[in-house]
Amino acid sequence: MIRLSIPLRQALTRLSLPVLIAAAFGAMLLGKADALLIERSRMAIADALSPIWGAVRQPVSAVRDTVTEIGTLWTMRTENARLVEENERLRRWQATALALEAENALLRRQLTWVPEPAPQYRTARVVADAGGTYARAVLLAAGPQHSIRKGQIALDERGFAGRVTEVGSRSARVLLATDINSRIPVTLEGSRARAIMVGSNTARPRLQHWPEGVTPREGDRVVTSAQAGAFPAGLPVGVVRWSESGAAEVELFAQLDRLDVLRLFDFGLSGILPPEAVARPEPRPSGRR
Repeated sequence: MIRLSIPLRQALTRLSLPVLIAAAFGAMLLGKADALLIERSRMAIADALSPIWGAVRQPVSAVRDTVTEIGTLWTMRTENARLVEENERLRRWQATALALEAENALLRRQLTWVPEPAPQYRTARVVADAGGTYARAVLLAAGPQHSIRKGQIALDERGFAGRVTEVGSRSARVLLATDINSRIPVTLEGSRARAIMVGSNTARPRLQHWPEGVTPREGDRVVTSAQAGAFPAGLPVGVVRWSESGAAEVELFAQLDRLDVLRLFDFGLSGILPPEAVARPEPRPSGRR
């Protein structure tokens, strides 16, 4: 092996930088002088290296695809385990529901229970917030010879929305549950306690007059009560929410800010109260909140 002396190596090191700089300038000048030659040289190098790049890329792509597939399989395994657990839970609920249904049918037969007829309803489109006597009300478009009457209950696809208070020849007005004039008898499903849901011209009506010793719990489901025969029992209304000020409010299921159509139900309640017994118009506030 040929060993260079230290001075010779230092000299070659000093000369390498100027040589490389000169080669770079030469390549630049050659590229300016003959661009076609440089392009051919570059493409020749690319053609020579492309098989190598392809050979190197194949195992890299294979490894990447394998890693992706392993991640997908792991995700599918986790999802499958969750679905199996959920399916088992639903089977248990189904078994419980079937047992309760059979028991309920037996009790009804023993009591000679007569089922209530299915309520009649019609669908009407919301056309405007007509204002008028009430601050929170909507106007429904109804064709001639319609069967809408005062006292009918309005529901959207989620739950209780309001009640018909005014009827014209081609329209009807529904007082929404959030209006300050609205008074709805309700039941707290968790405790079966009765209360009154009072509108406040805000998005959440308030709960009032629940029994002493009973406190509405956060998240309790609220349904209508058949108290005084004003409403049928069990219509979904919302859930209990406690405000920052310590007031019990109801977060409605119905989306009153996005009403498009309403279903008007005629439950055929005997001794049903007129709308004025539940909603007594009060002076309209100067501005809406």
